Amino acid sequence: MADDPRIVTETGLDARIAMIAEPVIQDLGFRLVRVRVSGQSGVTVQIMAERPTGLMTIADCEAISKAMSPELDVHDPISGAYHLEVSTAGVDRPLVRKSDFERWAGHLARVEMAVTIGGQRRFRGQLLGLREEGDGLEFGLRPMEKRSKKTKTKAKSAEKSLASPEADIWLPLADVADASLIMTDELIDAARIMLKAENPDFDSTTEDGAMPELDGDTELEIDTEPEPNTD
Repeated sequence: MADDPRIVTETGLDARIAMIAEPVIQDLGFRLVRVRVSGQSGVTVQIMAERPTGLMTIADCEAISKAMSPELDVHDPISGAYHLEVSTAGVDRPLVRKSDFERWAGHLARVEMAVTIGGQRRFRGQLLGLREEGDGLEFGLRPMEKRSKKTKTKAKSAEKSLASPEADIWLPLADVADASLIMTDELIDAARIMLKAENPDFDSTTEDGAMPELDGDTELEIDTEPEPNTD
């Protein structure tokens, strides 16, 4: 896991918690995807993790939560009560490692760069994989197919700040600030095929053939309060 480090990382409090979480999660045989702290409905600490290959289960989330709770108590990065949420990456997952940009080539993604390139920082398009450029790597984006007027209007407010390039564009991987896949039928089908390939004995299809794991993130939530001060 050390040879495929995250290239998209956190800042501030999120980064402090990620530094605590990453070695704990690695010791359990998993990989950290992302840490986010939000103030909605109290303080929520979301830890997103994955297996290098194979299916992430509720039991895996429980194991991570059980290991993380005492570590957070010891390091105490958050004062007061907080809500710990451990989840899988999901289908429209964040892209945080070099291997993510390679593995999901051919699928649509939204990307925010840390620097302005060609007058913009936010892009969307079809991932083209990676190529070497100078001393670093670049990832490619291909323009998205033109959508119908009805579909375009529906998505306009949600993605008005995202621009699809007019031609294939290659951007420096080291300058990615945030990236994630865009949910499509093709992505769901690809995730289903990948899930079955990595878990040949796993079968939890419903009567209509859907796989519940692909409908949303596997998630475990725990409310945590600080230990009372006995001094």
